[in-house]
Amino acid sequence: MNNSNSENLKISSSPGNFHYGYVIIICCCLMMGIDVGLSVSCAGIFYQPVSQSLGIPFDSFGIYMSVMFICSSLFLSTAGGLMQKFGARKTLTVSSAILGLDMLAMGCFNALWQFYVAGAIMGAALASLLYLSFPTLVNTWFRTKVGIMIGICSAASGIGGIIFNPLGGVIITSFGWRAGYWAFGAIILFIITPVIGLLIRNTPADKGVAPVGESTISTSESISSEAPKNEDGISYKEALHMPVLYTLVVFAFILMACSTFNLFIPKYVDSMSFSIEQSALAASAVMLGVTGGKLVLGWINDRNCMLGVIVTTLFGVFGLLLLILFGHTFPMILLGSFLFGWEYAGCTVQTAMLTSHVFGRKEYARIYSIISIALAAGGGLASGAWGVLARATSFATAFYVGIGMLIAGCLLGLYALRVAAKRIKNLKIA
Repeated sequence: MNNSNSENLKISSSPGNFHYGYVIIICCCLMMGIDVGLSVSCAGIFYQPVSQSLGIPFDSFGIYMSVMFICSSLFLSTAGGLMQKFGARKTLTVSSAILGLDMLAMGCFNALWQFYVAGAIMGAALASLLYLSFPTLVNTWFRTKVGIMIGICSAASGIGGIIFNPLGGVIITSFGWRAGYWAFGAIILFIITPVIGLLIRNTPADKGVAPVGESTISTSESISSEAPKNEDGISYKEALHMPVLYTLVVFAFILMACSTFNLFIPKYVDSMSFSIEQSALAASAVMLGVTGGKLVLGWINDRNCMLGVIVTTLFGVFGLLLLILFGHTFPMILLGSFLFGWEYAGCTVQTAMLTSHVFGRKEYARIYSIISIALAAGGGLASGAWGVLARATSFATAFYVGIGMLIAGCLLGLYALRVAAKRIKNLKIA
């Protein structure tokens, strides 16, 4: 076979065979469910025992999580560059190992400042694990089912919290909080990190297959560990000069800022003279909306990204309106909380899908790292700002401000899609 024919040889990913892309999805779910689940979703179970044991004020100890989110936002751009340069496999494996070591060390701490340092290190590791891992890998390995796969991976962090919060509680009760950190750190370092290192591959070309949804790739691509050079989309340098990038930054900031109302809904329900149990039930309704919303929004975005933007933002609007207008009727509170959970779900699903739709896959990791900074910043800033506004005015006023922001976010998302449609149309004409 001559070189010309060799270069044109195609390698099929047979629809009858199990595609390696689904192994990547399993790895992403493990990272989100265990790496992120143990370090973020289960963080709250340590607050009381650690602060009580070390004589640290409860709220002061919790600041280490704020430090984590701030450092994560600061490190996101660097993390995107590292994934672009070294690939997802090396970056995520090292990040997972650092996270595991960090949690092991936390079991040995005796001073508050040590937890703050650990929070900073944790934030750097989570920049790639929490924000960039599954959006980047799914967009690399899949050409179809992208939305639903992102939804599944994103939902795994909540499932991890459901599984490991009670398990961690048993460990802390039986053996103490230090054993809890050691157990969680060991799971991350000695189980999940090796799995990531062994199973993750940067591109389908590394396994000699096409992405899910494409039937073939060239032989020359299959032997390369680099991303395909003809990958569709816009380069990072080009994106930095496009106003639509900053439109999506504001969109992401709005979604995450409004999602932090989740922290105040139980307090709002309590202020309406309902019981603690009912407040907790409202919080559960939010999480039910989050989990279901991630899956359904992924499915919707696979079919119509515009509809995904509308559902994400307007469900949040309707949810907050129900809480304001029918705050004395508990079934309506539950419905409003559930609908609001869909907006919360859109923080990860919708921003990832919009970024892919507008900028393509060419340098997705680096571009999405910029947008993810807004996600981290929105959560960090708004979580305190809403409380200040509610105390100064009322919860209703804060919710109305959130409604206005979500309507603006809807318009920004639709504008970004319009820009993308024009770009695609011009490419077809060219």
